[in-house]
Amino acid sequence: MLVVAAIGGNALLQRGQPLTAAAQRANVAVAAKALAEIVRAGHQLIVTHGNGPQVGLLALQAAAYKPDEAYPLDVLGAETEGMIGYLIEQELENALGHDHAVATLLTQVIVDGTDPAFHRPTKFVGPTYSKQEAEARAKAAGWTIAQDGQYWRRVVPSPKPIEIPDMRVVRMLLDQGVIVICAGGGGIPVLRRPDDSLVGVEAVIDKDAASGLLAGDIGADALLLLTDVDAVYDGFGTDAATRIWSLTPDQGRALDMPKGSMGPKLNAACDFADRGGIAGIGRLADALSILNRTAGTLVTPVAGAK
Repeated sequence: MLVVAAIGGNALLQRGQPLTAAAQRANVAVAAKALAEIVRAGHQLIVTHGNGPQVGLLALQAAAYKPDEAYPLDVLGAETEGMIGYLIEQELENALGHDHAVATLLTQVIVDGTDPAFHRPTKFVGPTYSKQEAEARAKAAGWTIAQDGQYWRRVVPSPKPIEIPDMRVVRMLLDQGVIVICAGGGGIPVLRRPDDSLVGVEAVIDKDAASGLLAGDIGADALLLLTDVDAVYDGFGTDAATRIWSLTPDQGRALDMPKGSMGPKLNAACDFADRGGIAGIGRLADALSILNRTAGTLVTPVAGAK
């Protein structure tokens, strides 16, 4: 099968960990072992990943420059896609004993300049803060902030991905048997101008939405949305929480899920299942088991599909 595996930000940097290269490499090495199991089982693999903490950190570093010298979010997104892709590529090669070719592709993703998301920032980026510190930073830097669990973080525009113009390059690499790492951090957000040229835009695309679009357009058999939670739960975080083993798209959309965490994953899974694929949501460590339908939550086109 052709599998798109989307690694959540928590797989790369757990809450409370320092934003250091060493911490990220250690987490990526663990992630690479789980991904390597998919390849050893005989499946073709495309890897995508989040970049929220990393792009936020680079934005903080950029704030040390003069305002007209700071890099825009699309450029910072490209930087994180290259940085994280490098770590995944190297650790995945190591985990596979260098028996498979692995390549990282900086991936542009087209969005709509009239998307209402540009006026309603929702995408969490950067470190977590107390409410008081977040409010102080927001006032000084002109940020929009929102609550993320018990903490507060910066939020930026997250428009819907429309098209991946680099898809033909992804197909070329797959045709040569290459494991492709692409659409990292949701891809580099760009607009298509009237003359058909592309230009970057200030935004961070949701990784799960971009992964779902990629999986559907490339004709993947399965989409894995991997995080630090073992499955989708109805009433997550409450005493009445109930694990959900399988869903149809209609059932998934009827659930009320947090917009900043499980909500985007479930939406992407439902959209992919609408196109006839099988999507799985669960822990990174269970990636192959989810693919084998013995772990996680499955979202299938019809109830009970295998």
